[in-house]
Amino acid sequence: MGEKKKAKAIIVGGSIAGVSCAHALISAGWDVVVLEKSSQPPKGSPTGAGLALDRQSFNIIESWLPQPQLLQQTTLPLTIDQNQTADGEKEVSRILTRDEDFNFRAAHWADLHGLLYSALPAEVFLWGHSYLSFRTSEDKTSVTVEAKALQTEEIIEINGDLLVAADGCLSSIRKTFVPDLKLRYSGYCAWRGVLDFSGNENSETIMSIQRVYPDLGKCLYFDLNTGSHTVLYELHSKRLNWIWYVHQPEPEQKGNSVTMKVSSDMIENMYQEAEKAWGPELVRVMRETKEPFLNIIYDCDPLERIFLDNVVLIGDAAHPTTPHGVRSTNMSILDAAVLGKCIEKWGAENIPSALEEYQRIRLPVTSKQVLHSRRMGRIKQGLALPDRKPFDPKTASAEECEELQHKCMPFFASAPLSVD
Repeated sequence: MGEKKKAKAIIVGGSIAGVSCAHALISAGWDVVVLEKSSQPPKGSPTGAGLALDRQSFNIIESWLPQPQLLQQTTLPLTIDQNQTADGEKEVSRILTRDEDFNFRAAHWADLHGLLYSALPAEVFLWGHSYLSFRTSEDKTSVTVEAKALQTEEIIEINGDLLVAADGCLSSIRKTFVPDLKLRYSGYCAWRGVLDFSGNENSETIMSIQRVYPDLGKCLYFDLNTGSHTVLYELHSKRLNWIWYVHQPEPEQKGNSVTMKVSSDMIENMYQEAEKAWGPELVRVMRETKEPFLNIIYDCDPLERIFLDNVVLIGDAAHPTTPHGVRSTNMSILDAAVLGKCIEKWGAENIPSALEEYQRIRLPVTSKQVLHSRRMGRIKQGLALPDRKPFDPKTASAEECEELQHKCMPFFASAPLSVD
């Protein structure tokens, strides 16, 4: 008797959700193949921006890495979650909330992706391959994925036991589950950028931003204005990550991305608007940032199911979310870890039971977190909510400010990893 053939998962999407899933399924004893349309890994590229990892996700990632200390070495602590508003002439900030037990770490997307990707065997990746379609066998035990090699235009077929859709908030695999699903435009977009100040530590820009934000390097700062807010925190290797949420009509977007192409006129206009709203120190950081970009902020009402036969959704494909609860990456990592544990527990011959359990563990958590994140965004942007008047940081009471804090997020301290 030969050795029993390993079960195989086909993962569509090589972003953080996809590579996390590859780790979790390999740990469960499976073979994996990851299809990604980008022609090469985003190694060393400035793709993406900052993100915040909670302690649970941090521990899970460490368990996947052969050199777990690298995660600590490439991230910075975020021990403080602070909301503040400019008092008077934008000179002085009034603290609305300050939580000093905020046990997160700040990472750059490309650094985290690089760590996760480098710890996987190179042969599991099919770069430059665009997912086209899938079909499940009549007995629902196997799945065939059709993909196109973008360089040669050759169509290939891959067979496996499980298809994992890690193809983001605009997931095309999700369309087969819920063809009529429409994403909800939040009413605002986010200007984002990362300023690399290595070599310029003593510049006026950096000295002044550190003077006004003295806890940079350990604090997640939120500046709230009437109807708008910004985010600022430091990343490893002398970088500052900033975000500014701006109300605007839903942009016309061509193609499959929530990041908009921006012209130099749009960027200059953004700077001019920023000067009217924010302190000069923050505006200078924005102005000195190379290639700021614009994200269109969407989410959607929680899905009723996140698997069908032997096809399963994870990450933003399963639960598109606004960024306000710093959940997106953390939810993806937990999705992957729970899916891996369920698959290992039930085995390849019981995939429907494994996926049912994965859904039972994750769906109640992610649904609550998506809706809470939506609520946080609406409060911070001064938008209407059925149970409270629009939030105005200038007049808000201490009680009204409480909900600005991340610790109000459902399952903030930890989310269940099993049904036990």
